[in-house]
Amino acid sequence: MVEARAMLHINDLTYRIDGRLLIDHASAAIPTGHKVGLVGRNGSGKTTLLHLITGELVPESGGITVPRNARIGTVAQEAPGGSRSLIDTVLAADTRRAALMAEADHATDAHRIAEVQLLLTDISAHSAPARAATILAGLGFDEAAQARPCAEFSGGWRMRVALAAILFVEPDVLLLDEPTNYLDLEGTIWLESYLKSYPHTVLIVSHDRDLLNKAVEAILHLDKGKLTYYSGGYDRFERTRREQQAVQLKLKKKQEDARRHMQDYVDRFRYKASKARQAQSRLKALARMEPVAAMVDERVAPFVFPSPAKAMSPPLIRFEDAAVGYIADRPVLRNITLRLDPDDRIGLLGANGNGKSTFAKLLARRLSVADGRMSMSRKVEIGYFAQHQLDELNPAQSPYDHIRELMPEATEAQVRARLGALGFGFGKADTKADNLSGGEKARLLFALASFGAPHLLILDEPTNHLDVDSREALVRAINDYEGAVVLISHDRHLIETCADRLWLVADGTVTPYDGDIEEYRRSLLDLGRRKQAGGAERLASRQVSTIDRVEQKRRDAEARARVAPLKRKVEALEAEIAATQTELARIDGRLADTAFYDRYPDAAAALVRERGECAKKLNRLEHDWYAASEAFEAARQAS
Repeated sequence: MVEARAMLHINDLTYRIDGRLLIDHASAAIPTGHKVGLVGRNGSGKTTLLHLITGELVPESGGITVPRNARIGTVAQEAPGGSRSLIDTVLAADTRRAALMAEADHATDAHRIAEVQLLLTDISAHSAPARAATILAGLGFDEAAQARPCAEFSGGWRMRVALAAILFVEPDVLLLDEPTNYLDLEGTIWLESYLKSYPHTVLIVSHDRDLLNKAVEAILHLDKGKLTYYSGGYDRFERTRREQQAVQLKLKKKQEDARRHMQDYVDRFRYKASKARQAQSRLKALARMEPVAAMVDERVAPFVFPSPAKAMSPPLIRFEDAAVGYIADRPVLRNITLRLDPDDRIGLLGANGNGKSTFAKLLARRLSVADGRMSMSRKVEIGYFAQHQLDELNPAQSPYDHIRELMPEATEAQVRARLGALGFGFGKADTKADNLSGGEKARLLFALASFGAPHLLILDEPTNHLDVDSREALVRAINDYEGAVVLISHDRHLIETCADRLWLVADGTVTPYDGDIEEYRRSLLDLGRRKQAGGAERLASRQVSTIDRVEQKRRDAEARARVAPLKRKVEALEAEIAATQTELARIDGRLADTAFYDRYPDAAAALVRERGECAKKLNRLEHDWYAASEAFEAARQAS
């Protein structure tokens, strides 16, 4: 098969959304086989540009061209599901291979059979299962998980399968939009290594600085509707842009000095006969002089984490042979013997499913030790940020409403001053949470988590909705904060710049990790290569054994039978939570009517009491849901 030569051309492209000019006569060319990072502020139009490249959107003017027969691929927007196993889902993504394999099984013409077999050999069809297994293993699925149905996995894990599928297909132009958002640090490190050796062209939207430094060789910057291509990784791009800004500012100042000098001459001599001609000449030169635009980036509002007013005596927290879990006698983590001091900066390492979030909940006092001992003063204030809390913000309340609840005695001016310091100006302060961007919701959650100046700040994947500049602002805020910090993040740059020590969550416990993040990266890649080689061999041998396939199906059926009751409990709690949230919204709607209090004071008082009971019920249901969900996940991991 002749490989399609894929060079992506963006030609004088213009696109508007709701009348807002998003892409303004932008042009760029990406050479064949280059790995390019597409960067820009949140809302600048990066995802829109990807949709224009795939043809999902039609430009107002201009166009995008690739060579004929070049395949453009991107991660499916909907996570795969159903009863098909993960490995079969990935294999089925290569529709050409699947069609040829089916034809090989049913063809009767000898010449066509030979032709099909030759085509299958050309595309390495018979080694495809091993390659698919390697990709899935790199993204966190062990051999047993690869044989399980997609439907058994959560949405985030199924999105990893969608990523594996498009990597397996190997399109000539691979488009990736924030692929690390549903990966852990281990998966991100593997993806970085994989993309470096990817054989075709890649355009990746990402705010992960390490990925943009190590997996790409050029940066395409989308700013104010224009595209600019820079050679090198993100650090080089940032350095080059700063230098350009400095030069541009100097040119602007030089031009302004020249304009001022000319204007002074004109003002002095335009009415003097002997100098009138020269004055008119300078006046025309002033009119022709194009002003130099200063390249000044929009300012990112800082994050603010108030430091604790009074430091606690060390240790802040001590664990002695502690265990924690969600089901009695089935701890997720055990034998934890650690201490956390008031000035510690800890980065938590470990693959998803190993118990990092469980340990974070233990630190946050949302779980209690099941065995052993955990010592912590009752006076210790803890701030906890986790990604799932984005969905827990009251969608009808604005940032002002959320902060007002924490400042009941403050005046409106004081509340708005606090909001301004947190990055919410007058317009955004009154925007309903439902209409805030992901980054703005994260900013609000940071403010709520740290409002009481906690002694310990726990940040579980805090960067998913932040662009590169906002991530740098987060780094500065963490480093300015004087309390203890525990970080869970797939952003290696954040851990490297903020964490002083590393703890590893693995093998059912939490222990100090003696190396640095680079040593951890190398050990993961080495271990991954060994596991992938062994896993691929075992997969190949299992696929040719009918007995093994039948046995696997039996084990899968038994596993589903074990987890089915837990899954039903989670679903029942989700339904009850939804009904309670609906009831709470109905009550809030009635209470929002100020006239209701005047006309029916007794009914209003009863409704306030009812709301309190409803809120307590919702809190209890959510706690039960957390426990049931973790039990369900633990059961699936054990199966």
